[in-house]
Amino acid sequence: MNPRFLLIPLAALFLSALTLPAQADGDANAVRSDEKILAARDAFRKGDRAKLGKLLETVRGHDLEPWVEYWQLRQTLEDDNGGHTKAETPLSSQLTARLENYFKRYAGSYTTEKLRGDWLKVLGKRHLWETFQREYPQLVQPDQEINCYSLQARHLAQRDSTALVEARQIWFSTLDLPDSCVPLMEAMIVNGSITASDVWQRMRHLLEAKKLGVAKQTAEYLPLNQMPDAKTLSSIADKPDRYLDKLPADFKGDSRLNREMALYAVQRLARSDPSAAAAHWQKIKDKFPASDRGYAWGQLALAAAQRHMPDTLAWYEEAARQASEPPEKSAASETTLSDEQLAWKTRAALRAQDWATVKRTIGLMPPRMAAQPDWTYWLARAQAALGHQDEAQALYRRIYGQPNFYGTLALEELGLSVKLPAKAASLTKEDIATANQNSGLRRALALIRLDLRIEGVREWAWTLRGMEDRQLLAAAEMARRAQVFDRAINAADKTQVEHDYSMRYLTPFREYVVPRTKQMSLDSEWVYGLMRQESRFVMNAKSSVGAQGLMQLMPKTARWVAKKIGLKSYHPAKVAEMDTNIELGTNYLRMVLAGLDNHPVLASAAYNAGPGRARRWCAEKPLEGAIYAETIPFNETRDYVKKVMNNTVYYAALMESKPQSLKSRLGVVGSRKVIDVSRVEDLP
Repeated sequence: MNPRFLLIPLAALFLSALTLPAQADGDANAVRSDEKILAARDAFRKGDRAKLGKLLETVRGHDLEPWVEYWQLRQTLEDDNGGHTKAETPLSSQLTARLENYFKRYAGSYTTEKLRGDWLKVLGKRHLWETFQREYPQLVQPDQEINCYSLQARHLAQRDSTALVEARQIWFSTLDLPDSCVPLMEAMIVNGSITASDVWQRMRHLLEAKKLGVAKQTAEYLPLNQMPDAKTLSSIADKPDRYLDKLPADFKGDSRLNREMALYAVQRLARSDPSAAAAHWQKIKDKFPASDRGYAWGQLALAAAQRHMPDTLAWYEEAARQASEPPEKSAASETTLSDEQLAWKTRAALRAQDWATVKRTIGLMPPRMAAQPDWTYWLARAQAALGHQDEAQALYRRIYGQPNFYGTLALEELGLSVKLPAKAASLTKEDIATANQNSGLRRALALIRLDLRIEGVREWAWTLRGMEDRQLLAAAEMARRAQVFDRAINAADKTQVEHDYSMRYLTPFREYVVPRTKQMSLDSEWVYGLMRQESRFVMNAKSSVGAQGLMQLMPKTARWVAKKIGLKSYHPAKVAEMDTNIELGTNYLRMVLAGLDNHPVLASAAYNAGPGRARRWCAEKPLEGAIYAETIPFNETRDYVKKVMNNTVYYAALMESKPQSLKSRLGVVGSRKVIDVSRVEDLP
């Protein structure tokens, strides 16, 4: 251990001996108060009303007192009238008065919004529409359940004919329908607003989204002669090839039920084996109407695009041809493709360097989709490749300078380099004092300190709404001083005019990170770009799949690397320790980079999705780095790689104090054959 680090605990011990007794007592009281907050949270979870009530009285004046009172009121709301939720049963006047008193005392707070939402759900369940309609406009962010209660109230009032029209839009989403939406859907089925064809359309969307359980529930709205058996749906989901193999030789496709089951089997098989699915489809396609043929080819093309198959664009063209009559209208028919299918057709065209198809397909996207930075950039590239330089330049100017992957690339296409914007004027003592006095920010940081991170992050996001740049930067500084680095970055990221990129791209733990990256011959800025995306520098971060620490290492990977580098003191708990996490993470990055042609784009993809996949996603020929990133099949990994590489450029601008180029860092990804398969297969 470095001797200078030994001075820190010794100095702290010396200072603690000089601390005034009153301060020591205050610190001890703060710890005890925090323990009581956690005990109150535990009592709320266990439904212990008596204990929660007693604890509330002991935390008066604590920053989190509103949360403890919220827990108590939420529990009382659930228990009111013995938990009775019968329609038309009013809440007790005493509880209503307590709720209204809370809303008044904590007006504008996150817990007020949360409690009002809880109240509205109880009011909706009990059909207390008059009170519901009075309170609903005061809710800022209603969820789907509350929205459906609002539509119910409007529909039942019989003065708003648009309620069912709005509800119909919900039907065609792939969201799970909460109970509050069901009466609306059933009303539309009764009055014919939702037909059997609409039910099948929702089922298709749900099955495409792999929501088999919700699809089975939706199927119950079909007429009896069209309703699929739940076991049949399960068997297709499990073994679609077996279902298709068992179709009779004289399959006629004369019923909607039979056609839809066959289409589901083709779609389901295409996810794992597009070629096999296409072979099955060729045998039965003539038994289907043109619209169904177009749908099937669209599903096959989507699956092929995500596997980078050479048949992709041909299958997309077949989908367009089949979906319209007569064939010469095929271009217009492509608008029947979903957003996802249009996106993947564009990506397939990018890999094929078919710029005419790129341009044409982006032109078919809905305006809201085509205006996104990614498709604006690729349309500009297509225009440039097709010789339309003026159009390309105009498109680049729409997005250049936006601090995202495609805004940065557009900047460079206009001949500019990545430079940091001027740093905002230093925060004043008054700026910091105002932030420190903000009760919402204080509550958020207190919750995170107590490891109630989900609640803290939501409180933080709620409190930042509507803040001006100076307020956001002060909030960021407040979080930085508390070493809650992810919230500091979050606040600094939101500024519109006054910026502090040293706060957006924080570099904590430099004394650990920089020496380690130099030892591993890694770019510090790339490692920081990756860490920012992995954990936002939350040391105890743990993902839903078990990845841990600053560099989000999986237990198996950490164990493998520790053994590989001979870290004899390693045991599983050490992966959460900062120095061990960084040591293992940087060693693994070095191994991955060496196994993948020393290309940071490939190594970034590998760090998120695995080295084998990163190699498989390479093309048979060298591929522009930006196109490789855009055509990664996994949504999470595609977004991850873009953000890591964009982060890297801004970290480099900060750490090297000179203009940077994202295009040069992306470079060209070599063909699949240049990567030694054996070196990749050895890596976890």
